[in-house]
Amino acid sequence: MPPAVHAAARALLSDPLTNKGTAFTEGERDRLNLHGPLPPHVGTLDSQIARRRRVLDGMADDFHRYAFLRELQDSNEVLFHALVHADLPRMLPLVYTPTVGAGCERFSEIWRKPRGLFLSYPNRERIDDILSDPALDRVKVIVVSDGERILGLGDQGAGGMGIPIGKLALYTACAGIHPAEVLPILLDVGTDNAGLRDDPLYVGWRNPRVRGQDYADFVERFVAAVAARWPNVLLQWEDFAGHNAHDLLGRYRDRLLSFNDDIQGTAATAVGTLLSAIARTGASLADQRIVLFGAGAAGSGVAELLVRALRAEGLDEAAARARIWAVDRDGLILSDTAKLTPSQARLAHDPAGVTGWARDADGAIGLAETVAAVKPTVLIGASGQPGTFTEAVIRTMAAGCARPVVFPLSNPVSRAEAHPADLLAWTGGRAIVGTGSPFGVAGVTQVNNVYIFPGVGLGAIAAGARTVTDGMFMAAARALGAMGGAGETLLPPIAQLRAVALRIAVVVAAAAVAEGVATVAADELTADRIATLMWTAAYA
Repeated sequence: MPPAVHAAARALLSDPLTNKGTAFTEGERDRLNLHGPLPPHVGTLDSQIARRRRVLDGMADDFHRYAFLRELQDSNEVLFHALVHADLPRMLPLVYTPTVGAGCERFSEIWRKPRGLFLSYPNRERIDDILSDPALDRVKVIVVSDGERILGLGDQGAGGMGIPIGKLALYTACAGIHPAEVLPILLDVGTDNAGLRDDPLYVGWRNPRVRGQDYADFVERFVAAVAARWPNVLLQWEDFAGHNAHDLLGRYRDRLLSFNDDIQGTAATAVGTLLSAIARTGASLADQRIVLFGAGAAGSGVAELLVRALRAEGLDEAAARARIWAVDRDGLILSDTAKLTPSQARLAHDPAGVTGWARDADGAIGLAETVAAVKPTVLIGASGQPGTFTEAVIRTMAAGCARPVVFPLSNPVSRAEAHPADLLAWTGGRAIVGTGSPFGVAGVTQVNNVYIFPGVGLGAIAAGARTVTDGMFMAAARALGAMGGAGETLLPPIAQLRAVALRIAVVVAAAAVAEGVATVAADELTADRIATLMWTAAYA
């Protein structure tokens, strides 16, 4: 047999988009010369899923399950996605939060095969050539990170690639974006994590982070290359540090179809879940007193969408902002607080309004003092500071509120502001609790961005949107809040995420039409039509 025939067979089995493993039929094995490399048994997708489940069941911990699933994805995309979709409640924590945090920290240890693109600063002159690979012609969705603010873990450098890989696995699982149409990218501009630079296993560029104008020029080169290569691509900015997250979103959101999931996706998920929670209390959003702990990219994004939602209930700008009290690392944000970012300045209160409030040992109005003075009905954590929702803080809040709504949203579990079981205990079971990571506590809702970003992306693509507007995220939040959940939970079960993504996509596409940013007519954006765009993992 000619060597080229053997080479073609090996290539087929080595490509995760074409490999079917034991599921190649006898006829396919004859035609493609696969006898020999494959064992004689002809399997099915279901039997392959069962085999992988048995392996997962026998593993000692979730990190090794994560590593196993990453290797499966790199060898057989259909099987990987079919396995994930077959049991989303079990697989979601393994392919994304909370386990992806360890995956990023130990990324260099488990890196095996190329997936996505590492665009490093030393190769900045080669970006156009790297993107020109014909294998990337079908790309519709890009998730990009520079690895500086990975979850609540900080700078993970090249290990941050675990986040784009994980997010895009969820785009496929929930929104049905074909795996050949997604591209994870890591902008490797170095790392300020000295431990990584000194690690002999580290796979990234061993240099302190490039900053300032050099960083801006590098990102500009990247965006220009993406826009030229894929004019209609959807780009999701992910886990950039707060100072860059807002700058990049503002600079590029109208130039390239793009959004920042940490800012906008978190906001829509939190606001949608909050609307569901408030519906349980019988009150209105305008009746709430909201304390937000953590005013970085995520926290400020939540605040701004809350302002939009409050204004929709009839409040003016000043009255809406008066309902929200933001506390950051230096305490309650006031207009005379030093070194405020523009997004934080919009959340600042007048110092004259807090005269006489208690202050902590450093002279700041901290979280405990703010909760005592404001008597919030809603407490949202986006700080990455574990254990900061203390028993004293929660009991103070609960004393002035019949059904306190408490959302410790920071990821992973090790960074959560409180354990949900404690929140329930300290409030006598009265708290309505939502967490960023899964804790397995009955009645507690996981407020996971996966409820929002896949549907937003699918809706924007279906509508041929020119930009992703705040109105599209508000529509997504309201739709999510209206879906509710069964019993004490506030959102639909994880098993229904594909249906959730379709519903979100429909309302997002409709919002794009209403705001004049869609290029597809409204009558072509029905649920049935959008559903035809969603790929299902199955062998051809």
